[in-house]
Amino acid sequence: MFTDEAVDGVAVPSLWRKSHQSLQESRSCQTTAVHSADAEVQMVSTAVSSTQTEPQDRTTEQLHQPCNDTEPPGLSDFLTRVEDLIIGELAKSSRSHAFDGFQANWEDHGQQVSCLHCLQHPYAQEKGLQVTRVSWNCTGSVIVCSFGRTDDGDWSNERSCVCTWNLDRRSLSNQQPDLVIDVPTAVTALSCHPSQPALIAGALYNGEVVVWDTSRTQDPLLAQTGMSSDSHKEPVYEVRGSKMVGVTSLALSPWDADTFIVGSEGGLMLRCSFSSQTPAAVVSENKSVELKAPAVFSFRRRGGPVYSIHCSPFHRNMLVSSGTDGLAHVHSLLQASPLLSLRVSESYVFQVQWSPTRPLVFAAATGQGEVQIFDLGCRSLRPAATIQGGVGQAATCLAFNQNNHHLLAVGKADGTVAIWQLSASLIEQRPRESEQLEQIANQMVE
Repeated sequence: MFTDEAVDGVAVPSLWRKSHQSLQESRSCQTTAVHSADAEVQMVSTAVSSTQTEPQDRTTEQLHQPCNDTEPPGLSDFLTRVEDLIIGELAKSSRSHAFDGFQANWEDHGQQVSCLHCLQHPYAQEKGLQVTRVSWNCTGSVIVCSFGRTDDGDWSNERSCVCTWNLDRRSLSNQQPDLVIDVPTAVTALSCHPSQPALIAGALYNGEVVVWDTSRTQDPLLAQTGMSSDSHKEPVYEVRGSKMVGVTSLALSPWDADTFIVGSEGGLMLRCSFSSQTPAAVVSENKSVELKAPAVFSFRRRGGPVYSIHCSPFHRNMLVSSGTDGLAHVHSLLQASPLLSLRVSESYVFQVQWSPTRPLVFAAATGQGEVQIFDLGCRSLRPAATIQGGVGQAATCLAFNQNNHHLLAVGKADGTVAIWQLSASLIEQRPRESEQLEQIANQMVE
């Protein structure tokens, strides 16, 4: 029923392909145009340089050549004659010790001291009180001064005071002390404790000895001896030996705790011992303690009261003393006569004190108002430096600062305390200075 039959093929063209090809467009993309340039680099131009020694001076050539023609007549003969003598003297100089330790000092010493502060208390100025003692506390920052009278020999009940200034305080006022301690009578002696910065010991004109504690600002009085049968009855110390001696000065030896030196109003100076067991020639009436005679050695008497004695911190047998004769005497504890006597002033010398840093240096406060600083190492025994004072205003006391060695405090009769700064030449120890002090101490005085 069905049969195969071959018929022609039928082609149907695609309308989609034709329409799509008609919509195609050509697209293209490229980077921004690149600009290029050619450049060249080459080395900096070079140059060749050279150095050479300077041409030799013809004059120099001539100096190195023998000049027999210009030689002074007789020069060769003279040099030949003195050659052995000169060589001998040079050999002797090489063995000499005359200039050992000598140091040339080219500094200008025109200003060896300068005043840093001038301290004063309005009450003391108003009453005309004098500075009797100055002392630095153990830190070296606080200066303590006491007031009284050194020109009044009569008994006095005039009130006085002790003042302190802290030089490290930013608000330091030269006319306003940091602390003022009222005292019922004049203060004749004053000393700060060697290790407790707040403790001060003082001796009063009525014979009492007191201790103040500056940390107790409301009531600084810590202790006092009071008036009893064992206390002092006069404003001077007393040593009792073969006779009563009015003591005007006293010094403890820093080398021997058993030794102390006293000076008297009659010019006598005695070396004493705390351990002496010799009974006093004076009867100890109404005394709870038996009096001893401590004197073991007597120095040559001088013409007037001995106001000050100070033992050397560098030699166990050396001390310096001063008094009304205007001289400073350098002593050995082993000899009665002084080793040296230096003219300090035409007036009294109220206090002498060795430098804490220079074995051969000491200072002296004079009644003419000057402070003379001596250096025993100098060939001349004239003062190495002088601190000028006011006309007619005695320098009554002084104190080197044991911590700040460039500071020196000086108390004046006008009630002021000046703080001076010392130059390096006065405080820096020189070579062989201790050996020179030893040589002075070993001198034998006839």
